[in-house]
Amino acid sequence: MGRVETRHRLLSVLAERAAAGSRPGAREDGHRVALAIEGGGMRGTVSAGMALAVHELGLLPLFDTVYGSSAGAISAAWLLSSTPEGVRGWTDPVFARTLIRKRNLLRGRPIVNVEQLVEEVYIRRFPLDYASVLANPVEFHPLATDVVTGGPVDLHAALVDERALRLALRASAALPLLAGRPVAIGPGLYYDAGVAEAIPFGQALRDGATHVLVLRSRRLSDRAPERQAPSFGSRLLANVGLRRYTAELKATFLARDTRLAEADLLLAGYDADQDHDKPAVLSIRPPEDSPRISRLESDGALLHAAFEAGRATAAERLADAVTRSGPRRGPASG
Repeated sequence: MGRVETRHRLLSVLAERAAAGSRPGAREDGHRVALAIEGGGMRGTVSAGMALAVHELGLLPLFDTVYGSSAGAISAAWLLSSTPEGVRGWTDPVFARTLIRKRNLLRGRPIVNVEQLVEEVYIRRFPLDYASVLANPVEFHPLATDVVTGGPVDLHAALVDERALRLALRASAALPLLAGRPVAIGPGLYYDAGVAEAIPFGQALRDGATHVLVLRSRRLSDRAPERQAPSFGSRLLANVGLRRYTAELKATFLARDTRLAEADLLLAGYDADQDHDKPAVLSIRPPEDSPRISRLESDGALLHAAFEAGRATAAERLADAVTRSGPRRGPASG
């Protein structure tokens, strides 16, 4: 007899919650279901498209928590806001040119101005309703890296008001040299989440998640190489950009490719969903024929194509989880 194909447990739980009309804060199934959104600078445009598909399929209320790393934290904030369609801002070349100023490196300034994005663009020019993010019953967990210990930090407990939320988004994306100085929140200093934990599913599991959907920004062919030693560029960035900080932070930064490779292997095992004694973790990656997007990409056509590729892939993968989760709009051509 041939092998009977079964649906991944993550998709089954989403379908069960959709059929039951389950809502955040009023569940009785005993599960803790998390959404984790990978960033990676402008490469986060891909996972942003996937996040929009989650919204369009009506699936967001089926999750208990949303975790975001770097650009993924910004996409998560848009997803949880009153205007989730605003996540399309990643595809706007004007937005990209405002955010990224490559010539700033010659002037000794950050190439990526996350502070301007969060404190000005998202308030005056392209408003993000920060209050609605805080009010959403689905918990928001933006991640960052502790400058002293070099370890990953969940900033959820710090989200006491809109200003704290803005600081958390800035901290999650404050990459050494590229995006400015670390961000102070209370007594701590924090850098980009990707330094310590590029794919935020690990924090979701540490917090007790039983099921995690991971929206990836990297194609399978973009998986991290298993390096014997950090690259010259990494060593240069650590020695220059992190020279004022702790040895622990530098060590964490230099080992990030190794950790990413380990995370890729771990996620591949979870995707097989054969060990039902472990949490159910499902990853969605962009297709191999989608555009390769760099951290500093600003080409509008490429960003739009990458966003739509991520959106279409997530919509197709998640379609069978939709039963009674509300009107299914589905991706429209864009």
